[in-house]
Amino acid sequence: MRVPLSHDLGKEEVRRRLQARSHEIGDAIPGGMADVETSWPNEDCMALDIKAMGNVTRAQVLIEETQVIFEVNLPPALSFVEPIVAGAIRKKGQKLLESK
Repeated sequence: MRVPLSHDLGKEEVRRRLQARSHEIGDAIPGGMADVETSWPNEDCMALDIKAMGNVTRAQVLIEETQVIFEVNLPPALSFVEPIVAGAIRKKGQKLLESK
C-alpha cells in the first residue's frame, strides 16, 4: 500500500521533522497498541518495523521534494484494515510534518 502526502517543505526540513517526531508514529497506528522501531537506511528513506496485533509489518517513508510516500507492506491477514490504515496515515502523517 502506498500513501503519498504532498508538502512544500523541502527534503531537508521533512527529514528533520520526521527525525524529531518519529517517536510519535506508534500513536498513529489505529488502536494505539503498536511498538514502532525506526531506522534510516539512507537520508531519504526512513524504515519502520511495526509490531501490532501479533504481527510485524514493515514500512518505509520515502522523502521526495514535493511529497512523502508512506509504503506499508500489510500481511494478507491484515488486508481488511488497509482503508483504516491509509486514513490514519493521511491524518497523522500530515501532523508529523507540521512544525511544533
